[in-house]
Amino acid sequence: MLYEYLNSFDFQKAVRKAKHTALLPVGAVEAHGPHLPLGTDNLLAERLARRVAEQTGALQLPVIAYGQVWSLRRFPGSLNISNDTLIRLIVDIGRSLHFQGFRILAVINGHLGNNPALKEAARILYDEIRELKVYHFFYPGTRDVIREVRETPAAHATYFHACELETSYMLYLAEEYVDMERAIRDVPKFTEEADVTPTPWEEITETAVLGDATLATKEKGKKVIDAAVARMVELLQREQERMAESP
Repeated sequence: MLYEYLNSFDFQKAVRKAKHTALLPVGAVEAHGPHLPLGTDNLLAERLARRVAEQTGALQLPVIAYGQVWSLRRFPGSLNISNDTLIRLIVDIGRSLHFQGFRILAVINGHLGNNPALKEAARILYDEIRELKVYHFFYPGTRDVIREVRETPAAHATYFHACELETSYMLYLAEEYVDMERAIRDVPKFTEEADVTPTPWEEITETAVLGDATLATKEKGKKVIDAAVARMVELLQREQERMAESP
């Protein structure tokens, strides 16, 4: 169910039907090479949330379409907001959802750069509203399947971006926005210094592609995304059942 299409007269019934669970997709607007759109992270977060909503009955909120993209902020089209802005926004939404009767909030993140802010927001909500269970998901349960499908070594131990993996995710979830004829291979070298001091990505790559996007396939994307969805659904259903059993 999509939150914004409800009317206020039916709202409380919808919250109960959703087992008091809300899904909040969070993305970003940033460069993703020549073959993927600026809103790639928004599309991935929103469509991941849709699949989780279908299996859990949760209410899906509109995507937060802007994120912290400091590393790519100087690339054409990128739009950056601060961690502080994102933290305040997530916390305020969490407070409002709790007031409206929600007891589970799952933030489904499509952009790695948002992770520090989302983790801090979840901690603030934990300290302030103990009745609200907050999850912060970024492709959970996918480590083994990524290792299975990946044909090339990762360009970085943590980052993946517009590469074999993320392009595969898009081919599975939002193929209509992918131009594989323009997919490229670019494997930049991350120095040790880049990991221990702030380093804008224009010092490392001219394309914003971190790997071989030409090797992306819908089948690879399906395996990873299905694993992530299954893990999120498992965790949320477990909490929904626990809440249903509590007095």
